[in-house]
Amino acid sequence: MTETPNAAPATSPAAAPASTKPRSLALVTGASSGIGHDLAEVLAREGYDLVITARRADALASNAAEWEARYRTRVHVVAVDLQQPDGPQQLFDQVQAAGLRPRILVNNAGVGVFGTFKDTPMGPDLGLMQLNMTSLVAVTKLFLPGVLAQRGRILNVASTAAYQPGPGMALYFASKAFVLHFSEALHAELDRDGVSVTTLCPGPTTTGFKGAAGMDKSGLFRTPWVATPMKVAEAGYRAMIEGKRECIPGLMNWMLAKGGAFMPRAMVIRLADVMMRES
Repeated sequence: MTETPNAAPATSPAAAPASTKPRSLALVTGASSGIGHDLAEVLAREGYDLVITARRADALASNAAEWEARYRTRVHVVAVDLQQPDGPQQLFDQVQAAGLRPRILVNNAGVGVFGTFKDTPMGPDLGLMQLNMTSLVAVTKLFLPGVLAQRGRILNVASTAAYQPGPGMALYFASKAFVLHFSEALHAELDRDGVSVTTLCPGPTTTGFKGAAGMDKSGLFRTPWVATPMKVAEAGYRAMIEGKRECIPGLMNWMLAKGGAFMPRAMVIRLADVMMRES
C-alpha cells in the first residue's frame, strides 16, 4: 500500500516553519548520523514532521536546522541516551510534554562491540544489550498506543547479522536476531490493527558504525557490496510505507542472509567467522 503523510498534526514551537496542511509526525532514534540520519532526512523530504533523538544534542540541532530550511518541515530535538535504562522513559516523557504524538516510529539506535566475548569488557557488552534490545522494546511499548490510534507504521533496524551467529561479535549478531524475531512477531500481531512493522536488515554500510564498534580491521567492510546509508534509508522507507515485513537492501546481502538456510549450520558459522576476522 502507498500512503501520504496527512494525519495527526504535530504541535511545534512558534519559531518552526509554517505548514499549510496537517502533517504526520515521525520519531527516529539514533538520528544524529549514519542510517538514522538518512532515514530522518528521507522522512523530512517526503513531507513528515520529525522528532529526532540521540545522545549528541549539537549534531541533532544541526540536522534539524538543515532539514527545516531545506524541506520546510518541523523538527523537534530530544537529546537522550537510550543506552541508559531510564532513557526510553525520558524520551517518552519529553515527547508527551511537548504535545507530540508520533504516527511513525523508527527504532534505529544501535551499537556494536567487536572482539571475542572473553576479551570484551562487561560494560560495553551490557550497554549493547540495553540499547539494541531492551530500549528498542521499551520505546516501542511506550509509543505503540499512539501509533495504533493513528494506524501508523514501525520500522526497526536490524542487520543481515540477524540471520546467523557471529563469532567475533557474538552479542551484536544475537541482538539483531532478537530485533528480527521480535519485529516479525509484532508485525503479525498488529496486522489486524492496521499497523505494519518492517525490519530493515542492511549489510555493511559506510557509516561511523565500523569505527565506533572497533571494526576498522575487520574484513567485513572490505567487501565490494558495501552500501551508502542513503541507499539503505530509501529502501527501508519504501518497504515501511508499503507495509512489508522485511527489507534486505542489495541482492548480495539478500543472498548471504537467506542462503544460510540451505547450508549446514557449522558452515554458516564458519563463513561468518572468516568474514569477521581482521584482514
